[in-house]
Amino acid sequence: MSSPKDISPQPPSKFTGIQVGKTKTSAAGVPAVTNSLKHIYGSAGLLRGTEAMLKLNQWEGFDCPSCAWPDPDDHRSAFEFCENGAKAIASETTKKRVTPEFFEEYSVAELAGWSDYEMDQAGRLTHPMILREGDTHYREISWDDAFNLIGKELNALASPDEGVFYTSGRATNEAAFLYQLFVRNFGTNNLPDCSNMCHESSGAAMNQSVGVGKGTVTLKDLETAETILIIGQNPGTNHPRMLSSLQKAVEGGATIIAVNPMKEAGLTGFMHPQQVKGMIGKATALAKQFLQVKLNGDQALLKGIAKTLIEDRTIDEAFLNTHTKGFETYREHLKSLNWNELESVSGIAKSEIQKAARQCASGERKVITCWAMGLTQHKNAVATIQEVVNIHLMLGALGRDSAGLCPVRGHSNVQGDRTMGVFEKMPEWFMDNLEKAFEFKVPRHHGWDVVNAIKAMHEGPGKVFYALGGNFLQATPDTEYTAEALRRCSLTVHVCTKLNRSHIITGRTGLILPCFGRSEMDWRNGGPQFLTVENSMSVVHQSQGQLDPASPHLLSEPEIVARTAAATLGERSCVDWRWLVEDYDRVRDIIERVVPGFHNFNERVRHQGGFYLPNAARELDWSGIGGKAIIFTHPLACVQPEKDQLLLQTFRSHDQFNTTVYGLNDRYRGIGNERRVIFMNPQDMKDRGISPVTPVDITSHFKGATREAKKFLAIPYDLPAGSTAAYFPEANVLVPIDSYADVSLTPTSKSVVITVKASES
Repeated sequence: MSSPKDISPQPPSKFTGIQVGKTKTSAAGVPAVTNSLKHIYGSAGLLRGTEAMLKLNQWEGFDCPSCAWPDPDDHRSAFEFCENGAKAIASETTKKRVTPEFFEEYSVAELAGWSDYEMDQAGRLTHPMILREGDTHYREISWDDAFNLIGKELNALASPDEGVFYTSGRATNEAAFLYQLFVRNFGTNNLPDCSNMCHESSGAAMNQSVGVGKGTVTLKDLETAETILIIGQNPGTNHPRMLSSLQKAVEGGATIIAVNPMKEAGLTGFMHPQQVKGMIGKATALAKQFLQVKLNGDQALLKGIAKTLIEDRTIDEAFLNTHTKGFETYREHLKSLNWNELESVSGIAKSEIQKAARQCASGERKVITCWAMGLTQHKNAVATIQEVVNIHLMLGALGRDSAGLCPVRGHSNVQGDRTMGVFEKMPEWFMDNLEKAFEFKVPRHHGWDVVNAIKAMHEGPGKVFYALGGNFLQATPDTEYTAEALRRCSLTVHVCTKLNRSHIITGRTGLILPCFGRSEMDWRNGGPQFLTVENSMSVVHQSQGQLDPASPHLLSEPEIVARTAAATLGERSCVDWRWLVEDYDRVRDIIERVVPGFHNFNERVRHQGGFYLPNAARELDWSGIGGKAIIFTHPLACVQPEKDQLLLQTFRSHDQFNTTVYGLNDRYRGIGNERRVIFMNPQDMKDRGISPVTPVDITSHFKGATREAKKFLAIPYDLPAGSTAAYFPEANVLVPIDSYADVSLTPTSKSVVITVKASES
């Protein structure tokens, strides 16, 4: 039998029987409802599934473990969820179980041959498990022995900085705060998180420009805007509940401008599944203008919009003079740009760019720009997002109702985790507050982000890896390199609800610690507890599980963190960890002492809908960045592939959320029963002698090194020439570890230079 050390970290390269249909021009409708019910009742059963759906995103229910889109402030429908949310709950509330007997039956080598979909379908983890050095199977371990092992390994490190403590966006505020408190009490700031791989570029850009790394708008703002730019985002698949807000905006007279290399169904039309016209197949048209930008052409497009505002003299001079600095340099830069180059790099005609700019400058300039990973995962991502900010400052479209910046976050509490201090380089004021609240010296040197953590584990300094949630191996770039990094650790620990590929590639010893899901009741100290999360628009609110846990052997994330800390720090810590998690109000009391905006936390979060955190940029308060917002001037940049090379973006299918694969269909793009596909411009395929739906091998190129992903089916698709797309995690192996955004260090998963050729066999 194969040793776990010989296992390939990549998903198996087997085809599952592709079915190619027509692409859709609108999202949701009856198919979304049907698919939701199919997943829920097929996994959870009628009673448990119905109970879960009726409590999802309700006032006294639990927050969806999927995306971070906000709930309405003043009302809740009986069905406050989307197809993605239904799939997430179906996955979490499944009746299937992964028990110690399961691990006795299946070796690690056998499980490595399963697809990510098959792993998710196996069911909920029920017991803590350990894979010891030399073993071929995971075996059960007691909770006490697991915590003692972690403490022993961490305390044996030559320095706390040899530990890596990762966090995914599903961790609640209370768990995240305790986690960073433990890690800093241990003595390091090595707190990489999933933000490093997605919206880090947004935070870096906005913090520099406007002093706040979060969005400046509310749900009401979006629904009452005049112009909405949606750039590098696919709401139909990634944030389906956003579609109902976009429909309200359009019905109120808003013009939507969509910017994307692919014409996604969720950008063009929406069939509201809770309205009659949606149920009978009538869609509300969304985007009035669609700009099919080339991959990595967004910066050129945005500069073209800004240049038009200058040429048309439609800038808000009074706002610029009062609130900004750096504009004159930027103005001269825009004047110097050549329209032919802007058209060439963006792939958009001058007339279309000017049309978009003039729409933004019309009316009362109630402009909101929404964006996601289509902007953040490029080398020039920070510069590109600062172009977005520049346009808003030029229009005066910031700091007032129905206008502002809206980076649309992915996972449900990824923004809250950062607010709680999960970051490798938190500002000094946070460290000062932490020291005032607790009697230990907080480390001040910066820790490792995701890219540098992987490198540290690969090269030696990183020796113990602990993940609070997530599927690190599948979420990160350069799969083979990351796998080798994990294997070089002495211990890898994963706190999770379900089996995933990160459990197959371990350090010398691997631990799986199963936790409650969002939907499950957490009883302690004689009563039910609730936790809190922060959504994409800075609303902090309750999440209280309602269902019986999948196993009596599960622990909550806060308790797992607290018991890890107690076993590791012992009497060295001034924190009574076990006492803290007997009642989560106690955790919220200490959060209030450290994090601004959380005054009267326990009182305010018990109000229906929670409360908004303060946002200085929304208030036009620039005191944190020297008194004025900063307009940055960056040179025009783009990735320049060589002859016969193409650019690849990795993205999700409709049947997945982040790395969790719920099914094998991508309904809106017309792909059924297959994930190993690459979407290509038809002429690009013809030029390379590649016929539709034939196997191809993909090679990425970076600084003389190559990486390969074999056996993908080539699918002709409406894409700009030179642009391609493939699903992650299957295509993550192609993303070089050393290719990342300037400033933010976010991996460049949306601009990977590749060549494609027909497979030899």
